Amino acid sequence: MRERRPAEGLPRRSVLGATVAPAGGWTLTGREPRAAAASAAPPGFPSSPELYREIYENWDGEVRTDALWTCAPRNAAEVVAVADWARSRGFTVRARGARHGWAPLTVADGTPASAKVVLVDTTRYLTAMRMESSSPAAVRVQPGATVEALLAFLERHGYGLTAVPVVGALTVGGVLAVDGHGSAVPARGEQRMPGHSYGSTSNLVVALKAVVWDRARRSYAERTFERSHPDCKAFLTHLGRSFVTEVTLRVGENYRMRCVNHLDVPATELFAPPGRGTGARSLAGFLDRAGRVVVSWFPFTTHPWVQVWSVTPKRPPLSRPVTSPYNYPFVNAVPRAVSDLVERIVTGEPALTPALGQLQYTVTAAGLTASLAWDMWGWSKNFLLFVKPTAVRGTLGSYAILTGRGSVQRVVSEFAAFYRRLLEDYRARGLFPVNIGVEMRISGLDDPADVGVPHAEPPALSAIRPREEHPDWDTAVWCDVMTFAGTPGSHSFYRDLEDFYHRTYDGSYAAPRVEWSKRWAHTDEDAWRDPAVLGERIPASFLQGPHPTWNRAVATLDGYDPHRVFTTPLLDTLLKAGPPDGSRPARPELRAAARHSPPEGPSGPG
Repeated sequence: MRERRPAEGLPRRSVLGATVAPAGGWTLTGREPRAAAASAAPPGFPSSPELYREIYENWDGEVRTDALWTCAPRNAAEVVAVADWARSRGFTVRARGARHGWAPLTVADGTPASAKVVLVDTTRYLTAMRMESSSPAAVRVQPGATVEALLAFLERHGYGLTAVPVVGALTVGGVLAVDGHGSAVPARGEQRMPGHSYGSTSNLVVALKAVVWDRARRSYAERTFERSHPDCKAFLTHLGRSFVTEVTLRVGENYRMRCVNHLDVPATELFAPPGRGTGARSLAGFLDRAGRVVVSWFPFTTHPWVQVWSVTPKRPPLSRPVTSPYNYPFVNAVPRAVSDLVERIVTGEPALTPALGQLQYTVTAAGLTASLAWDMWGWSKNFLLFVKPTAVRGTLGSYAILTGRGSVQRVVSEFAAFYRRLLEDYRARGLFPVNIGVEMRISGLDDPADVGVPHAEPPALSAIRPREEHPDWDTAVWCDVMTFAGTPGSHSFYRDLEDFYHRTYDGSYAAPRVEWSKRWAHTDEDAWRDPAVLGERIPASFLQGPHPTWNRAVATLDGYDPHRVFTTPLLDTLLKAGPPDGSRPARPELRAAARHSPPEGPSGPG
């Protein structure tokens, strides 16, 4: 991993990921044009996919490589050919989507041009989708299609989804690899609509196709896994340890929503401890009435921005009708005043962070008024999507806290109280590690009954896979803490938050799991490095209940890719067998057996 530069002296474009355009909008930077493949192309590479060199850079710029070999296959057969070539040449193959992620699950930071890695760009050709002639309804999608394109396609056919990530530029394949989610639980009295789910997008999968090792042919091949297949659950959230070429998703009838924005609810009321005057404007109160809440809390401010969405078939008289997504232009085209203050903070004036928090609050209030966005109404996709790639690029540390619906207010209250104390503790030491803020979303868990497939199981490695020993837990609180990469003190701040999650939500009424696409396993110097989190806490979070899933999922993914064509250094470290009972390190022989033994019986690789 390359040496990190301190925040002092960082050029503005490397922190913001964008530069102010003449018209006042924002344009992306940091992307280099594709370079044509030279005569030094890897020997024997298949002739059909276009091959070129391209730098890989993720969302916050913390993962950046040299120009790597990249190809753009037109169909699954070409992906299979690349996988077979990679096996014979000792290369790894990495699916490349929108690059809107934080964890180095695709490639490691600093990967040199000489590395035996080939990126597969899914966004150029693997983007097809079609409605299935089935009842209940389903849509077939290739991995490079964007979430925005999928929702627009579904809307034209009268269908929609309940919860998706807010960034429409994400690819479907990328979202499914890391159990992408939205913010939705049933409001009081609300019944789930057929075809919909309050859990992750991974839970909507009815069937999928993946490139796996075929023992009989002694080659890789595309294989279909129905959701009822016992091995399918390992592929539903595979973290990049496989290559999914197509998915069929359950969908339901589209619906209209009302979106009401609040900036007048103090954090002390929104996050009040349960039983101490909590009421309609507590977070639990908003959930009871609407079921869909997104909270953005700028650092060192007292009143969070609260978005409340509710299923509303008819337009309320005061709601402005909207016909497209991204209705917060102030989020996606950052004002000059904000960018100027950010530049001062990241180039040596961190004590201005409280002023930045207040400015973000002021800009939000002015933007909601200028864009007539306080109260809006329209089709679901127009509110589910509200962040473009032109938004300020920050880095996020995130966890999902699993709990029961009745304990949500307790969870958010304890988190908010600790977060405030921790911010003040760091400020007393002259450090301002968080300069963008906190986002909270509340979702349901992955209930396999939602897809209507007999014998379906929840995604094995989803952060919101239900805990079997806690059938009363039905909700997840997602806590995202966002700052600019390289901010002094941010790594230790994230480490302190992780310790808080595991210490406070100890399994008695709530328990944490990492959000795969974000930052986790922090040391004082970096993310994804803490051996206790990587080797103990993460596996243990999936090893509870009568049917622990971590070891089985690891063995399944290893069994279908025994040549480790689809892997990265982080995945090699992370995806190892954990202790059989989730409480103590496994004996070496058990760890090796669990890792290298293929799935047993008829569900093994064919």
